[in-house]
Amino acid sequence: MVEEFKVLGDKTRLRILSLLKGRELCVCDLTEVLGISQPGVSQQMRRLRQAGFVLERRGGQWTYYSLNMENVLMILLLPTFPKVKEDEERLVNAKGC
Repeated sequence: MVEEFKVLGDKTRLRILSLLKGRELCVCDLTEVLGISQPGVSQQMRRLRQAGFVLERRGGQWTYYSLNMENVLMILLLPTFPKVKEDEERLVNAKGC
C-alpha cells in the first residue's frame, strides 16, 4: 500500500487518473493534453499500471488505458481527485490518434 501512495504523489499521474475518469484514452491523447513526450507518458502509465491503478488494452498499434475500478484504493480516492478543467478542455479539442 505504501508504494501505491508513492505513485499517487506525482502531479502528472494524478492528472492522468483524473483524465481517465469514465473514459479510455491512448498515449497519443495523453501526450497532446499533458504536453509531455510519448516516452514520458509511457513511463507514467507503466508506474500507474504496476501499482494497479490502470488497465491496459492493445488495439492494433495503439495502447489504450482505463481506470482499474477493482483497485479498492482507486474507488476510495477517485471522488477526491481534483477536476483539472484545462486538461478536460484540451482533451475535447485534441486531434486524436
